[in-house]
Amino acid sequence: MEPRENQPEQQLNSNLELLARSVVEGFITGLHKSPFHGFSVEFAEHRAYNSGDNVRNIDWKLFGKTEKLYTKRYEEETNLRCQFVLDTSSSMFFPQGEYNKLTFSVQSVAALIYLLKKQRDAFGLSLFTDELWLNTPARSTTTHQQYIFAQLDQVLAKPHLNVGTNLERSLHQVAESIHKRSMVIIFSDLLSAFHDESQQSALFAGLQHLKFNKHEVIIFSISDKAKEIDFAFDNRPYHFIDMETGTELKANSGTVKDTYLSSYKAYRQQIAITCARYKIDLVEADISEGFSGILSAYLIKRQKMN
Repeated sequence: MEPRENQPEQQLNSNLELLARSVVEGFITGLHKSPFHGFSVEFAEHRAYNSGDNVRNIDWKLFGKTEKLYTKRYEEETNLRCQFVLDTSSSMFFPQGEYNKLTFSVQSVAALIYLLKKQRDAFGLSLFTDELWLNTPARSTTTHQQYIFAQLDQVLAKPHLNVGTNLERSLHQVAESIHKRSMVIIFSDLLSAFHDESQQSALFAGLQHLKFNKHEVIIFSISDKAKEIDFAFDNRPYHFIDMETGTELKANSGTVKDTYLSSYKAYRQQIAITCARYKIDLVEADISEGFSGILSAYLIKRQKMN
């Protein structure tokens, strides 16, 4: 499923690029003003000095600015390969008519790709619903970035309506397609296995496959926290419609709230336990909270890998 990238109609979406640049540069500026001063774009070309490093590689100019020791990092040391796995199923378009989970995820992926490009690192994109419908290799070229941004723009322009999710099968396919150790970053609401224990087992098997192949994994669990986690609906009758299957339910929110919250909490705890067992980073990402948590989690993971 390797696409061609020389199609003339696939141009870089300038709005998405501008947003990505704005998010990343704003985040970096915030880091400069925080107690973590120095932990910013410098990490792309520098790393913290460790005892035993060659002192000839210390950047003394940077020491003068930060009063911290950094050694120059050469290009071969920045060869991170990152594969983004993005859920584009119908449930990701919640809430309808507003800023939804998929918009937040697409913009997060764009920001991370912009950051990776600045670091001269390679990035690939996998898009899935009930099947893996796009799976690009990881590359670091500007042409590849343009192609991926165009694909992300198309995801928002042409939503998948009434389409389910098969994250577990997609994870197996991604694991088989990546032939070098990589960081795999998954964006999904993880709702496909909520009510199905067999699907939960299959999902965990897919995650285990990635870890067995020596990949580092981050899962960004995307949600509209107020509605999906806290179930903050007024105590009145609602007409609920499953965005993937079209199943309808008429119920008073107060009647079903406790049952929903109990089931959802148990499901999330099981996911958290499994991720901890496999040493997978699980990050809760509320679409109302902005992108700082996404970028911070990535930087922390990268630091650990270095």
